[in-house]
Amino acid sequence: MKKTLIGFVLLLLFMLDGPVAPVEGVVDRIVAVVNQEIITLSELEKWIEPLQKEIPNEGRLHQKEQLQEFRRRILEQLIEEKLIDQEVRKFGVKVTGKEMEGVIEEIKRRNGFTQEDMEKALAREGLTVEAFKKQVEKGLQRKKLLQSAVKTIPRPGEKELKEFYQRNADGYRTPVSFRPGHILFVIPKEATPEEIREIKKKCQKVLDKVRRGDDFRELALLYSEDASAKDGGDLGHFKKGDLLPALEKEILRLKVGEVSGIVRTEFGFHIVKLYDHKGGDPLPFEEVKGKVEAEYYAQETEKAFKSYLATLKEKSIIEIKL
Repeated sequence: MKKTLIGFVLLLLFMLDGPVAPVEGVVDRIVAVVNQEIITLSELEKWIEPLQKEIPNEGRLHQKEQLQEFRRRILEQLIEEKLIDQEVRKFGVKVTGKEMEGVIEEIKRRNGFTQEDMEKALAREGLTVEAFKKQVEKGLQRKKLLQSAVKTIPRPGEKELKEFYQRNADGYRTPVSFRPGHILFVIPKEATPEEIREIKKKCQKVLDKVRRGDDFRELALLYSEDASAKDGGDLGHFKKGDLLPALEKEILRLKVGEVSGIVRTEFGFHIVKLYDHKGGDPLPFEEVKGKVEAEYYAQETEKAFKSYLATLKEKSIIEIKL
């Protein structure tokens, strides 16, 4: 639900204020002051709590560093939202009921929701319809402000578009599909650093066997702790973007028949072999010209938004107490 309903609204630029449920055990204090308006620890922790589950278990020090980086990035976003909301009030940005209903209807359409379905979904997220409408209104106000603040981006000529196409050539290729196999050594969630080191040693021993010429499929059958072991580690066909980023990055680096080194993911240590790879051929400029132009505008718009936010920060008094 959160990935679809709320995820779509987030595409409308800073649309939601974050999770609504209070975070138990958080002693509230001020973590930032933005032009005399405060951001509290509880506001920050509402975003941090769900992200903690995504931090891999690589020892307490590493987890602490990752968590601190999450806090820094999210606080930066909260500061930007606070600055935008201050500008919304300053310029009296208004949103009509028709505009709000348009967004809500689009959310329902994309999710295949009836009104009743949406109300039930919101209830599961701890939101009433009225509270959700308030969030949609705030998001639209932010979007309107940013759109009005950013100067019109000039239409690019053929030369600019071709240069953009060449700089981003990897984005204009035929769809990539590939067939990998892997041998997985699972890392339990509660594993200690010492246990993780031992698991990695086991993985290295099997990798040494692969590099000596032992059959990959037989080794997968003997050692892999994934369900694919029964198929000799064969994972089947995938499209680009289907697998975990760390795993996919390593797979796409390989040539057909090659085997990777040890790859770490949230599931454990992997040894990967590439069995097949198709696609990735360049698409002619004329064939993708419309897409190139749309992505050019998107990139230029993002640059303009960042420049506008940087200007807001420069003329504001911001004190970070984290």
